[in-house]
Amino acid sequence: MTLGRVRGVGVVAVGLTLVAAGWEDPSAEAVSAAMGQISGKVYFQGVKPKLPEISMAQDPVCASEQKGPVYPEDGQVNANGTLPNVFVYVKSGLAGRTYPAPSAPVTLDQRRCEYVPHVLGIMVGQPFKVVSSDPTTHNIHVMAIYNRSWNVSQQPGSPPVIRRFTHPEIMISVKCNQHPWMKAYIGVTGNPFYAVTGREGAFTITNLPAGHYTLEAWTATFGKQEREVTVEAGKTSKADFTFRGQ
Repeated sequence: MTLGRVRGVGVVAVGLTLVAAGWEDPSAEAVSAAMGQISGKVYFQGVKPKLPEISMAQDPVCASEQKGPVYPEDGQVNANGTLPNVFVYVKSGLAGRTYPAPSAPVTLDQRRCEYVPHVLGIMVGQPFKVVSSDPTTHNIHVMAIYNRSWNVSQQPGSPPVIRRFTHPEIMISVKCNQHPWMKAYIGVTGNPFYAVTGREGAFTITNLPAGHYTLEAWTATFGKQEREVTVEAGKTSKADFTFRGQ
């Protein structure tokens, strides 16, 4: 037997000894099993707001892009009695933990003369990318308080506008000075634990370390609410919210 083969056998033997002793290299599956998650729905009770139809007549391009009536997204209620566009995030409970910002950008599109998505989340330092799918000029006016505000125009075919936020801020309003009905909201967080409700009013926040957290749900029309939630490893904790209209 050559020296090389003897060394190979030695490495295998050590490996077998470690496995026999119960040592295992922590895998992604093991790490995932040590985490928990929060899921729930955001309900609405009361009289639904009566939303006025939006007129886009001031810009013939915008008017031609729409195939039917358009209504404000703020104040909408889903058919199942839940709320869309609710920003739900872990407000506190992560002291001492830090999370690097993803390198992949979060994109805000200007499509059919509306901001898509209407509500979005992004981490501090993560690229914020604004694009336009419309054949008309738009304006992106980001009205921050703790971050830097900015206001730029974007013509058809222009390259994306890319910025970064340097501080957490819930929420930052965005409007288009060219088209006053266009609105969006940005939730800037220092961690990746957030979600936005959709047509079913549901949300799920995954991969949370076991612990006790304060969860906040923010809406543009009905205010905000908090819930205390305890997360256990490998389990799903429930946290529903109910907002009321007049």
